[in-house]
Amino acid sequence: MPSFVFQPPGARSTRTFEVHKRITSIGSGDDNDLTIPDPDVDETHALIRYDGRTFTVQTLGSAKVLVNGNRARKHDLEHGDIVQLGRTALTFRLFDEDQAADAPRAELLETYRAVLDLSRTLMQSYELPELLEQLMDSIIELTRADKGFLILVEDEELHVKVARNIGGGDVEGALEQFSDSIVATVIEEKKPLIVADALNHEDFSASRSVVNLKVCSVMCVPMLVGDELAGLIYVGNDNVVNLFTNDHLEALTIFAAQAALIVSRALAMDELIVDNRKLREQLDDIRFGTIIGACDAMKQIYRRVERVAKTDVSVLVQGETGTGKELIAREIHARSDRRDGPFVTINCGAIPENLLESELFGHVRGAFTGATSNRAGRFQAANGGTLFLDEIGEMPLNLQVKILRALQERTVTRVGETRAEHVDIRVIAATHRDLQAMIADGEFREDLFYRLNVVSLTLPPLRDREEDVVLIAKYFLERFAREYGVGKRQFTRESTIAMRKFGWPGNIRQLENHIKKAVILSEGSSIHAADLDLNASGMRDILPLAEAREEWQSRYIRSVLEMNDGNRTKTARDLGVDPRTVFRFLEKESERDDDEA
Repeated sequence: MPSFVFQPPGARSTRTFEVHKRITSIGSGDDNDLTIPDPDVDETHALIRYDGRTFTVQTLGSAKVLVNGNRARKHDLEHGDIVQLGRTALTFRLFDEDQAADAPRAELLETYRAVLDLSRTLMQSYELPELLEQLMDSIIELTRADKGFLILVEDEELHVKVARNIGGGDVEGALEQFSDSIVATVIEEKKPLIVADALNHEDFSASRSVVNLKVCSVMCVPMLVGDELAGLIYVGNDNVVNLFTNDHLEALTIFAAQAALIVSRALAMDELIVDNRKLREQLDDIRFGTIIGACDAMKQIYRRVERVAKTDVSVLVQGETGTGKELIAREIHARSDRRDGPFVTINCGAIPENLLESELFGHVRGAFTGATSNRAGRFQAANGGTLFLDEIGEMPLNLQVKILRALQERTVTRVGETRAEHVDIRVIAATHRDLQAMIADGEFREDLFYRLNVVSLTLPPLRDREEDVVLIAKYFLERFAREYGVGKRQFTRESTIAMRKFGWPGNIRQLENHIKKAVILSEGSSIHAADLDLNASGMRDILPLAEAREEWQSRYIRSVLEMNDGNRTKTARDLGVDPRTVFRFLEKESERDDDEA
């Protein structure tokens, strides 16, 4: 097991610290994986990174590290390297050594070098079948076995992926060519096993598979990723007893640990490639221009967009912040006869009121302080195309009158000028606010509302688009992984479940930001639930079925009551129930309101 051997300041004996994580922190602080109580060592002084083939020491900030007496900011460690942090020297051991031995075991050292060289070769391969065959051929050569099997765990079942003989050929009838009792023991104990003479072994001599195969020498080691069993490496010889030594078992165990990481990485990459291919195929099926979504509510939106795009009527797009209102507006423009004209946007809530009129209609030189030249507004810029008025609900009342006039007369007048200019534009407006409620409160003009709301499109929030959440997330994942050059990424099952359960109050914009953050900060090829940084308070409550049914019925009865202007008898007739059912519902609602009050 790779480790550091060192003597802490003031200690009388050395300590050994095993390095088994992908990232190991070293420093004087108690939060580090390896704590060194040395006053000359920073709180977090350095990191040891392991990428499956190489251990690399890397300093943090201005911390100083010496490797074999030379200062280094980053260094790939080899067996025997001495790493100096402050007054503490750590000796790196790639493998355990027999301290009593007078000289290193040359044959074993050569074996370790072969393991390291093979690991480097395998790390460059992404083709899984080719990688596994090369892996098994090298193990047979390394151990001088006459056959070997690489067995992986898939869906909690064992599958023989490679069965090779000493000549590099495939073993026929692989499932019947190894001892299932030996394999079962290794699976249960998750520990390597060497059997020098299986036919005379006290635990396996009675095994039917050992007797039938006339097994002699066997080594079987688990391939572990953390505590999870990824698979097994099994090598055997049916002609020679005592072929394998403890040195062979030690080397194969180390090799299996590295192979487990390499194979799991290749499997993840293979799965990711397939997943990305499926995603691209799905995107082709569910993409509407630049918009992604396949739920029924979005399909209905798409149908309305296709119909309205061919006309020149004004459209009001409503929906919560982050639902994609501007994307819908752009899609209407792209599918219209104005597609070759400009698409101009203005956020009515992002520009100070005293500048908004000039931004919309333009101004002439000297119209106000700072107006040093004539300037066209957004209306003029959109001539021949589409003007998108985002957050129209934030428009001040005095400007609403001028917007209404511009829409009615198709003319605009610059600030500081009296001459009107003709504009040929189509207007699409958007808001997250309830404009009808604003009309009732005197905050929005009713005549402007009806001028804008010739056709209305209401976008559903992301929490009501459960089947789209993961598809949109995968699109962002692939896009940002490519943008930031971090390689392929994939979601774990837990992260997918978390995304489906989250309420997404910020909708698609919030989902986009969380995926971007996860891509930048996550390590490895998998995006875990913790990487998404989803607050537990944002998770939606899942009601028992009876409560959910009652909640839906309540909303539906209230909706029909509103349509019937509160007429209970008419509501009962429409719902096909006894009027007393509606009366009982209203009494129950009244009691609930009284309790809450």
